[in-house]
Amino acid sequence: MDSLKRIYKGVIEEKARFLRFCLVGLSGVGVNLGFLWLLTEHLGLFYLISAVFSIEISIVYNFILNEFWTFRDRVSHSSDKIMLKRMIKFNLICGVGAAINVLVLAALTELIGLYYLVSALFGIGVATLWNYGMNIKWTWNR
Repeated sequence: MDSLKRIYKGVIEEKARFLRFCLVGLSGVGVNLGFLWLLTEHLGLFYLISAVFSIEISIVYNFILNEFWTFRDRVSHSSDKIMLKRMIKFNLICGVGAAINVLVLAALTELIGLYYLVSALFGIGVATLWNYGMNIKWTWNR
């Protein structure tokens, strides 16, 4: 019976972790789209160039929130060197997600004619599953 309780508790904890990851990601969407809009509309950068910068800004933002909130139970008492290693892993994984994001953004905007901010939302959605799955396995593994 104790093993069933541990399994149940683990499932609940992982659902809560995924919810925290999604909430961090949702706030990161705001950061991403805000910078995408700012760089494109006010600084005049081409939207795909703006996307690269805005995605990287949101990756760093998301890492910090995930490190100190979503995965805090997995990183307690770790050194700055270990945290930097996790940040590099997170950035590499999210870099693949960013490539997915930019490809979806470009395809939907250029081929279908969607407004670039709407296309960006679709790109973010597609990249989210990749980012979570890989980061849970590599960046913040047990």
